[in-house]
Amino acid sequence: MEYIANLPEMDLMRSEKMALVQLIIPVESAHRAISYLGQLGLLQFKDLNADKSPFQRTFVNQVKRCAEMSRKLCFFKDQIHKAGLISSAHPDLQPDMELEELEATAFLVSSKSHAAAEERELEDHVYSNHDYGDTTSLLEQGMQAGPSNQYGVRFISGIICKSKVFRFERMLFRATRGNMLFNQAPADEQILDPVSAEMVEKMVFVVFFSGEQAKAKILKICEAYGANCYPIPEDITKQRQLAREVLSRLSELESTLDAGIRHRNKALNSIENQLTKWMNMVRREKAVYDTLNMLNFDITKKCLVGEGWCPIFAKTQIQEALQRATFDSSSQVGVIFHAMDAVESPPTYFRTNRFTNAFQEIVDAYGVARYREANPAVYTVITFPFLFAVMFGDWGHGICLLLGALFLIARENKLSSQKLGSFMEMLFGGRYVLLLMSLFSIYCGLIYNEFFSVPYHIFGGSAYKCQDATCSDAKSTGLVKFRDPYPFGVDPSWRGSRSELPFLNSLKMKMSILLGVTQMNLGIILSYFNAHFFGNSLDIRHQFVPQMIFLNSLFGYLSLLIVIKWCSGSQADLYHVMIYMFLSPFEDLGENKLFWGQTVLQVILLLLAVIAVPWMLFPKPFILKKRHSERFQGRTYRILGTSDMDHDMEPNPERLHHDEFDFSEVFVHQMIHSIEFILGAVSNTASYLRLWALSLAHSELSTVFYEKVLLLAWGYDNIIIRLVGLAVFAFATAFILLMMETLSAFLHALRLHWVEFQNKFYHGDGYKFRPFSFDLLTDDSE
Repeated sequence: MEYIANLPEMDLMRSEKMALVQLIIPVESAHRAISYLGQLGLLQFKDLNADKSPFQRTFVNQVKRCAEMSRKLCFFKDQIHKAGLISSAHPDLQPDMELEELEATAFLVSSKSHAAAEERELEDHVYSNHDYGDTTSLLEQGMQAGPSNQYGVRFISGIICKSKVFRFERMLFRATRGNMLFNQAPADEQILDPVSAEMVEKMVFVVFFSGEQAKAKILKICEAYGANCYPIPEDITKQRQLAREVLSRLSELESTLDAGIRHRNKALNSIENQLTKWMNMVRREKAVYDTLNMLNFDITKKCLVGEGWCPIFAKTQIQEALQRATFDSSSQVGVIFHAMDAVESPPTYFRTNRFTNAFQEIVDAYGVARYREANPAVYTVITFPFLFAVMFGDWGHGICLLLGALFLIARENKLSSQKLGSFMEMLFGGRYVLLLMSLFSIYCGLIYNEFFSVPYHIFGGSAYKCQDATCSDAKSTGLVKFRDPYPFGVDPSWRGSRSELPFLNSLKMKMSILLGVTQMNLGIILSYFNAHFFGNSLDIRHQFVPQMIFLNSLFGYLSLLIVIKWCSGSQADLYHVMIYMFLSPFEDLGENKLFWGQTVLQVILLLLAVIAVPWMLFPKPFILKKRHSERFQGRTYRILGTSDMDHDMEPNPERLHHDEFDFSEVFVHQMIHSIEFILGAVSNTASYLRLWALSLAHSELSTVFYEKVLLLAWGYDNIIIRLVGLAVFAFATAFILLMMETLSAFLHALRLHWVEFQNKFYHGDGYKFRPFSFDLLTDDSE
């Protein structure tokens, strides 16, 4: 025990030791102090204003200001995207600016003078025309009746959306009682709608009518349907003059628009070079003020009081950052930083790197470890890819996965800086998991001796040969052993023989049981280390010991029989042995006997398994009840005159939970835990048989694609049939064996770790350490 207690702590085995700290920050250095802590990223603040709404907090105006700045920058980002501008590979390096300087930049402030200047420029270039018309609109000009048109047939021309033409014509017919002539023609090209900013189809129309009343009705209908009316003089000379003036004005408009677009693109280019930097700055400022809103503001002392969690090793770094903030802000009073006594459980923090982070995320997806609880990720680094490879074992497919993993790792720096899709991001995040899965798949594939389901004599010749000299077909005549066993993995001669399926079935099924019992024993052993670490001797004596006895009396014994049968070459039926161990424990085993004293050992193991059940169930609840009654015996009375002293003392957790102990609840909980373990020992062992099932399915599926697709197509002399067969085989290998089978084996390995392994020792009811860090800010945090 002393040797185990003195062992050094393994990285990732236990979460970092955490401390609850308090900060008293002067107002003048608060912003800089929080900024420096955000750069450090090792302090998780507690929200001391959780009872307040966002609008009741101290720095709500600053948060709104940052949100408005972020909205403006997002608008510029959208405009740059719509303009199709290409981002500069080398942005202009400009000195850092404060939020006030950014806010005062010209293009962020609404300047009425600029708008007025642009309006005057448009009027000078577009609307000023001394030879034709005045300042009135075309519709108003059309409404002015000339003396020559006071009587007789007159007309109104204009343009309208194509979707409104039918209703527009019917309304005109009804309003004029049929006293009009309507003609229409499609426009030459689509026109940009200034309201919806979309290209729409327009129709040119002419309405012939007679009388002033009809004209007034037609103009009102045109206005109601959004039709644009344009006056056209009746004189041919004036019509030609008008056409020339319209073309001239169109040319001037195009020149003005081109100049405006060039000016806009130039401004957007200057913005784009610094946009990412500005958005990051605004995002950080908003995060700082959001964090300041979590602190209490003491008006009398002009300081902010905050609390938070930090790792023990980070205290020195945090103090240095706070001292630097005090010095840089020229504050006369320094920041007070000291540890506090914690009542609630601290957050869980594991220091990971690029390699171990993905495995830690696999564990955290089930549940974050309780504070200082044994971390399954230490063992998941090896056991997860290995169990995957047991189901996926094929060294040809493993090489394909290895190439994909090496590609992701080789382009790690480039891909990490790009925004990837959801699937690609998940694949890139698990690149090192994929690397180990491929390596273990190659290893298991060499053991199974399968390369795209084809066996190879990699490690020498086979140990088997045909039964006689005339033998030519192993499938019909069988094989006999004539030399030492194949040095590594499965002998290639098993492939295609009559005994192939029974042999591989037996091998993979027994191997699955051995792996499952080994991993479940590891889980129970980790429960011992948890109990030892937290000083819980009750769990060691009445949980760890009976669980080890129960599991190994049954399934540990089965694993022993499997190993003995392999080593001795016995033909004993292990199903018969295990069934009659329960039904007839004293009956002679006969030909199923594997070693001397087996019957006596089975009776002893069966008795131990029966004893372990009440051992797990009854002692622990009664011992807890006895300890609780002894601990609080005599606490009903206390010494006179000590009431004030008791109020000043810190709250005692034992005193707080004095009335919370419920024996029936504890007993039912222990009973559920015991029954769950007993039934789980059977179901979990059976669950590991998925290793056998998926491995066999993967092998047989590979064989079907190889023999029934590739070899069948290759048997033809037609080159087209061969190419089609090769394409179908490649497609099936890539999408079914390398994608679907990989995902299937991954999910089953995930199930084995979450349920069969972690339920033996892992509570997973903690919460993750989430420090205030600028590096963790994303675009969604806006």
